[in-house]
Amino acid sequence: MCICINCQYVDNCQTYNAVETQHQQAHLTENPTFEPIEPTINVNIRTQGEIIEMEWDVVGCQSFVKESGKWSKLRPGEAVPT
Repeated sequence: MCICINCQYVDNCQTYNAVETQHQQAHLTENPTFEPIEPTINVNIRTQGEIIEMEWDVVGCQSFVKESGKWSKLRPGEAVPT
């Protein structure tokens, strides 16, 4: 799971915006201005026959500042991305 959902900067982060793009999800902001320091992204690749799925998760970041439930506060009632 992406640590970004509990980060203070999730709604303005360039890296999280890129992850949203990879997952074809709506952006929290269209023009993020926060550039995080040393984000670490895991990319999991799964194949099912001819179909290739890629899942991107930020698993580490020097800029991470914990704010539990930040993503949920921004998107109340929506399922938290996994």
